[in-house]
Amino acid sequence: MSAAGITEGGGTLAGRTALVTGASGGLGQEIARALAGAGAHLLLHGRDAAPLEALADAIAHAGATSEIVLADLTQPGAAETFAARETPIDILVNNAGGRDRRPLDQLDRDAARRLLELNLLAPFDLARALAPRMPAGGRIINITSIAGPIARAGDAAYTMSKGGLEALTRALAAELGPRGITANAVAPGFFATDANAAMVADPEIAAHLARRTSLGRWGEPAEIAGAVLFFASPAASYVTGQVLAVDGGYLAHF
Repeated sequence: MSAAGITEGGGTLAGRTALVTGASGGLGQEIARALAGAGAHLLLHGRDAAPLEALADAIAHAGATSEIVLADLTQPGAAETFAARETPIDILVNNAGGRDRRPLDQLDRDAARRLLELNLLAPFDLARALAPRMPAGGRIINITSIAGPIARAGDAAYTMSKGGLEALTRALAAELGPRGITANAVAPGFFATDANAAMVADPEIAAHLARRTSLGRWGEPAEIAGAVLFFASPAASYVTGQVLAVDGGYLAHF
């Protein structure tokens, strides 16, 4: 399913500003396209201008508006730069993240700290910086992972960072709910992104997904957009503190 197909008949986010971190590729691009297709003005965050410029052109061609923001979210003060904008941000999508697949005995403290800085502390910093100016009806949507509630060997740092982000989602829901701000998470399963190209080409992994997921296949990047759109939309006005797995039935299937 294409992002255009998901957002057909949109416009429910008109007049709202959405920040998507890590919008330069993979799931982030599709999330940004979907939110723009629903009428939001997009802030496209990344560290490389070229893919963001291509995405901004595509969004403009579709009749929506966007801005490019280059920043390293692990650096002090990065979150405050967004908070200082003249127009408050209504929708925060914490999508930027990294991964370091190594056995525990090869993963030192500095490597684990770097991953926690990007995957967990950067979303914390952004939520803390933006929430004071976020209006009632604001949305915080964290992109976690099915590696939050389940784990595999050789992936400890990523798993603990995503598990922490899932817990942070609940904490934000509890603290910001009285102000009318919701906080939810989307937990992707196996998605056929460019970053996973080597895994997508591996027939053993394809066979594993055929057995292990209810739908028997990889997810396509555009298939993440519907869950994010739901949490961002008025349809989810009474939903907060929840984690929605978009995993083809991986967590439900054994």
